[in-house]
Amino acid sequence: MKRLACLALLLSASLPCVAQQVADREFAPAVSPPAFVEGKGPVVCLDEAHYNFHTLDGRFHAFGALLRRDGYVVTPNRVAFDATSLSACAVLVIANAQPSDADWNDYPTPTPSAFAPTEVAAVRDWVQGGGRLLLIADHMPLAGAALALAAAFDVEFTDGFAFAGVDNEAKAKPTLFRLDDGTLSDHAILRGRNASEAISQLRSFTGQAFRAPGAQPLMVLPAGFVSLHPAKAWAFDDATPRVEVGGWLQGAVKDAGKGRAAFFGEAAMFTAQSAGAERRPMGMNAPGAEQNAQFVLNLLHWLAEPSLPATQ
Repeated sequence: MKRLACLALLLSASLPCVAQQVADREFAPAVSPPAFVEGKGPVVCLDEAHYNFHTLDGRFHAFGALLRRDGYVVTPNRVAFDATSLSACAVLVIANAQPSDADWNDYPTPTPSAFAPTEVAAVRDWVQGGGRLLLIADHMPLAGAALALAAAFDVEFTDGFAFAGVDNEAKAKPTLFRLDDGTLSDHAILRGRNASEAISQLRSFTGQAFRAPGAQPLMVLPAGFVSLHPAKAWAFDDATPRVEVGGWLQGAVKDAGKGRAAFFGEAAMFTAQSAGAERRPMGMNAPGAEQNAQFVLNLLHWLAEPSLPATQ
């Protein structure tokens, strides 16, 4: 990711060449029935004001298109967060905000926050007053860039890489979350509005592990998972610090005052992309992720209840 050499390929030929991720603009799963009349649903603002790795015209194209087919109004937010800018949104989505447009290997350690303290306070107060937040922050350094904002909601992001193990085979193994093994937690989001929307499996693509005391878990990392914490992104060796994170989270939700917030430690699962010279599917279009698109819809249904203000 982000103008780095494809260090992932040095780890394993089966890991995606993240420097060549492009949106899969042909991925368009059906939405039936839409939750809202076309163009009349709640306003979903996708943050594009913080050097975001994901934008509506870029790698989050499929996310925006999916929500529009469900009736939402999806728009970019390109200004700093304050009471005025947030008032235009029913749901704020932040995906992989960054502190600058520098190469990741030029970032200092620890990773600086992508958000000014006044922005963190504005988002917290907005959610407490009834706003709805979806905060997505991937592996290092993206988790570090969102640490302060997550902490405002008592969520503990970790600026590392979550893998099934430390060898190359484990690093390349798909991360699957299943209802039948307890790595997916029972929740209204997983049940959907009816049986046809029920989720039994999700797939994520590396990401970080986090803890969220008091939140409702959705995606629980299996036993044996480790979080690797290199000095620079993707630069692993035998001395790289590691933490056992089996039982930690990659997805959780919580009520916050009058509002609601959702937190995820992996972003590709919300996208549909082609990766590397072989244009391998990564995201909602990938094998094992067949239910990811429905999960996105279910999650937004939970966040943006029909009682929220819609466009006129």
